[in-house]
Amino acid sequence: MKVLLVDDHVLLLESLKTIVETDPNIQVVAAIADPSSLLEDVQRLKPDIILMDIRLKSHNGLSLTKEILQQLPDMKIIILSGYDDDAYIHAAQNAGARGFVKKEQSNEELIAIVKTVYEGSTHFPYFEESLLTLKEREVLQLVAWDQTNEMISRELAMSKRTVENHISSILRKLGVDTRLGAAVTGIEQGLVSAKR
Repeated sequence: MKVLLVDDHVLLLESLKTIVETDPNIQVVAAIADPSSLLEDVQRLKPDIILMDIRLKSHNGLSLTKEILQQLPDMKIIILSGYDDDAYIHAAQNAGARGFVKKEQSNEELIAIVKTVYEGSTHFPYFEESLLTLKEREVLQLVAWDQTNEMISRELAMSKRTVENHISSILRKLGVDTRLGAAVTGIEQGLVSAKR
């Protein structure tokens, strides 16, 4: 498995390289501190996975992610961040990243996440702690299909108050503020479908 590292903190870059290479199945093809020609580097080195810091001095890791995915839509990118703020996690998902790793996670966790993403899954922190219940997923599906609370209440044979409680819980668990935000996140995460 070929991994490309991108971080403008040289010390961190070196320690990342050491950590990742403790796994005999992973080869670091390059550790890049200056991403100004990152797209060309990626096309030349053909990594399986890019592990990239979200905040680079001269560049934004999320913009770089979008740029790479426009040219190479199948590239698997994991965002590395010192912050696990919901907004950062959502931004990473929206940019098309396949994973989000907090810098304080253990070496074993980092390697496990790289492998998970390599195998085709995604990894975002809050989703493991806060999976939706079956009933919440049913409610979210109807929200994604643009149903009002009243329609949801009729379709699922529950009171409007219960529907409202489910929706508040969904918003909290998904880290969003609006029904639309919940629907978009649910569709992106594959929890619900966009079309009936």
